[in-house]
Amino acid sequence: MSLCQKGLPSGFVERPWGAFKQYAFNQDCTVSLMTVRPGQRLSLQSHTGRAELWIVIDDGARVQVGEVERDCKAGDEAWILANEKHRLSRAGTEPVRALEIAFGNWQQEDITRYAASQDPRSIASSVSTTSPARSKN
Repeated sequence: MSLCQKGLPSGFVERPWGAFKQYAFNQDCTVSLMTVRPGQRLSLQSHTGRAELWIVIDDGARVQVGEVERDCKAGDEAWILANEKHRLSRAGTEPVRALEIAFGNWQQEDITRYAASQDPRSIASSVSTTSPARSKN
């Protein structure tokens, strides 16, 4: 699944033994592994200085990019452009992880937060929400 594949680098390389996807080739990028606890979410946010690619590691992540929300499974991808609102959440009973590849100037100060959780401990009443699971929230 790709929520938004506009403008970010990606390549598919085939070899005799199989193939691989290449997300960054000789580019400045920051790679982070995000973990969201059950019933938690990141704030709805955007970044002015970077675009992001999220690769879902575990089934059950809920990803919002812009106004579109999707329940994701392992291997799904979400491209997030600079200034695009986004969030990651988990309504189930086990944590979920997503690999984040940030392209551009990664600075904590470039975050704009639009919405916080009404109850930062739970999203049981709202599947489209998540609470902080890492310092990025």
